[in-house]
Amino acid sequence: MRGLAPKKRFGQNFLVDEEASRRIAEAAAAPGGGTVLEIGAGLGALTRPLLARAGKVVAVERDRDLAPILREDFQAPVEEGRLEILEADAAQVDWLAALASAGGARPWVIAGNLPYQITGRLLERATEVADDIDRAVFMVQLEVAERLLAPPGGDAYGALTVFVRAAFEVKRLLTARAGAFYPRPAVDSAVVVLTSIRPRRANETEAFRLAVRAAFGARRKTLRNAWRGIYGWSAEELASHAQEAGISLDVRGETLDVEDFARLAARYSR
Repeated sequence: MRGLAPKKRFGQNFLVDEEASRRIAEAAAAPGGGTVLEIGAGLGALTRPLLARAGKVVAVERDRDLAPILREDFQAPVEEGRLEILEADAAQVDWLAALASAGGARPWVIAGNLPYQITGRLLERATEVADDIDRAVFMVQLEVAERLLAPPGGDAYGALTVFVRAAFEVKRLLTARAGAFYPRPAVDSAVVVLTSIRPRRANETEAFRLAVRAAFGARRKTLRNAWRGIYGWSAEELASHAQEAGISLDVRGETLDVEDFARLAARYSR
């Protein structure tokens, strides 16, 4: 592609399915409105349909071989001020500052085909800024999408599910088979739309994170054992606080929803 070989160290699998790109752009931006921060612009397969709809696009691309190609191919929208190209690592960019510097027109949306090896880190970044953006539209590995959509009690339900759904409503937009990418990955992917919830289902406090991680770090244990000593509580204090939060300690952590974890964490803050 353009004489360049995809770089494995960047996890480059370029989206080549135009229909998928169009649908992602439609979910990310209404015609003529809003600001989109695109994660991993690549060769611009998604940048182009985003520009057809969004008021302003900030495209982040860390590959210094690709950034000049983007500037050449999209010279007109760059000169018109509708496109800004940031040569940077999306995991290190201040997303909110980038959106604000683009003029700040709402809605604020993050979109992109997330590299598999840093998907978790980028989803964590999204939850951190959820209060300040309107939604995120991400292409992720199909397994990750299934985890984000899993109901309590399911095998795919886990800590990632809870952390993301504390801040977002999650919906699947489409499934993309391996042939939608070049080079062809070993797995299928899916696009998820994360719509910010205001107020959040749960504030991601340290107490909340501790409760979630302890519960899923020992999935086979009941909460009585998984939460043993949590927050420095004795067994009697844990039983009392769990009862007040309406939680049975005889179940496993994967049966709890986001609000259950939030109610226990709130007991610690009192």
